[in-house]
Amino acid sequence: MNRSSEDQRIRQLRPAKRLLDAWLPIGVQQEEERNAEGDLVPCQTIFLTGRECPFTCIFCDLWQYTLDDPTPPGAIPAQISRAFEAFGRPPDRATIKLYNASNFFDDKAVPRADWPAIAELLRPFSRVVVECHPRLVNESCGEFAERLEGRLEVAIGLETVHPVSLPRLNKKLTLESFERATSLLRSFGVGIRSFVLVGAPYIPAAETVEWAVRSVDHAQQCGSEVVSLIPVRGGNGELDRLADLGVSCLPTIRQLEEALDGALRLNQGVVLADLWDVESLAGCITCRRARIERMEQLNRVGGGEAPVACRVCDGVA
Repeated sequence: MNRSSEDQRIRQLRPAKRLLDAWLPIGVQQEEERNAEGDLVPCQTIFLTGRECPFTCIFCDLWQYTLDDPTPPGAIPAQISRAFEAFGRPPDRATIKLYNASNFFDDKAVPRADWPAIAELLRPFSRVVVECHPRLVNESCGEFAERLEGRLEVAIGLETVHPVSLPRLNKKLTLESFERATSLLRSFGVGIRSFVLVGAPYIPAAETVEWAVRSVDHAQQCGSEVVSLIPVRGGNGELDRLADLGVSCLPTIRQLEEALDGALRLNQGVVLADLWDVESLAGCITCRRARIERMEQLNRVGGGEAPVACRVCDGVA
């Protein structure tokens, strides 16, 4: 993919990339997460090192965990094996996420020649989650799914359905291309997980929650069984520039919580709040910890948690 002048301008604003070893995973994580059926199951995540995504989304901060050059053949299976040394034997019905801060079905990020070795390593897992840009979803997704013992789930970014914001994210995505990707995945019997931004640029701050919920609704209407709400994070250069222009404002902890509540009220599927680095979001000092703990519990049970009462936020004298 040739980089446009806009891509180049955005990349020039980025701080320096981290130095990474192509043969070592960036990190591993073990937790419990609700799966597409709503059951709380063990979930192991491997953050893989690989080639950078060719797209240049203005909100992305994952590029710093990638390589400039194509991922060496054999590196991804080696990283998975190394991660398993930390995990040990996976529990029954466990889910595994292979997140490479890029596109699993980009041969330069995950060499197709490594698929047999990857599939063999993933035999014990009941569900395998990988991530990919909707425009790179094609027949290879179905081919990889057939190699797995468990069910494949592909995580794709819808980000927002806001008619002004989506075209300006530089994601090179339309609602039509997202819908094409979800239709194709459904035809393969592959599960769909969608990412929705909370605090997407070019959306007025007062409308942050509304558009996040509307975006979740659209993702679910397209067949997404799991939707992850991702709070926008600054520090990548372009978002800081847009903040100075007054067209981007990072979400607060309360807005993320309200978006989660609104999405869960749709009652159409599993919705999770991404709480990685949530402490960096602005929020009331009196209730921020209670709101984070409530979202953690909502991620586990999917509803039924009483709202947080705060004399400061609620304006009680």
